[in-house]
Amino acid sequence: MMSNLFSIFDPSTNLFNLPFNWISTFLGIAFIPYTFWLIPNRHYIFWNFILNKLHNEFKTLLKNNYFQGSTFIFISMFTFILFNNFLGLFPYIFTSTSHLTLSLSISLPLWLSFMIYGWINNSQHMFIHMIPQGTPSILMPFMVLIETISNVIRPGTLAVRLTANMIAGHLLMTLLSGTGPNMNYYMILILVLIQILLLILESAVAIIQSYVIAILSTLYSSEVN
Repeated sequence: MMSNLFSIFDPSTNLFNLPFNWISTFLGIAFIPYTFWLIPNRHYIFWNFILNKLHNEFKTLLKNNYFQGSTFIFISMFTFILFNNFLGLFPYIFTSTSHLTLSLSISLPLWLSFMIYGWINNSQHMFIHMIPQGTPSILMPFMVLIETISNVIRPGTLAVRLTANMIAGHLLMTLLSGTGPNMNYYMILILVLIQILLLILESAVAIIQSYVIAILSTLYSSEVN
C-alpha cells in the first residue's frame, strides 16, 4: 500500500531510458521570451507588483550588503519554486519540488556559496557569530558546537521543509480520492468539496513555501557579511 501510495511521486514518463518528467521543471523558461512582448494587462501589472514588493523586502533584509541586482537571485528562486509548486497541482503533471533531488540541488549550492564567501572574506565575523554576545565562558564550547550543527543542517532543513510540505498535501488528496468509489452520491459530493478546499490550501502552501525558502536564503546571505 505504501509503495503504491508514494509511487505518485515517481517519474513515470521515460523515453530512450531518460526520465522526461523532469523536463516539466524547466517549462517556465519557455514563457520568458513571451514576457518581453507581452502587452501590459492586469495580470502582468499584478505580477510586477509582487516582484517589486519582494525586491524591496529582500533589499531591506540585506541592509548594507545590498548592491544592484543582489536580490535577483532570490526573486528568481521564488519564481522558479512557485511555478513548479503550482505545476504539481495539475493532474498528471510531475511534482518536481516533492523530491529532495531538486530541493537539495537548490539549497545546498546556495548555502555552500554563502559559507565559502563568508569564511574567506569575513572570517572574524564568522567566528564571532559562533558565540552569541554575553555567553558565559563555561558554555562557549557548547555554543560553538550548537551553532556549527545548526549551520551545517541549514541546507537540509530548507530542502526537507519544501519537500515534506509538498508531499503531505498530495498524499492527503490521493488518500481521499481513493475512497470515492466506495461512497454514495451524497458522500461523494462532500468529498469533492473537501478536495476543493484542500486544493485551495495546497495553493496557499505553494505560495508560502516559495516565500519562506526565498526569505530564509536571503537571511542566510545577510548573516555572512
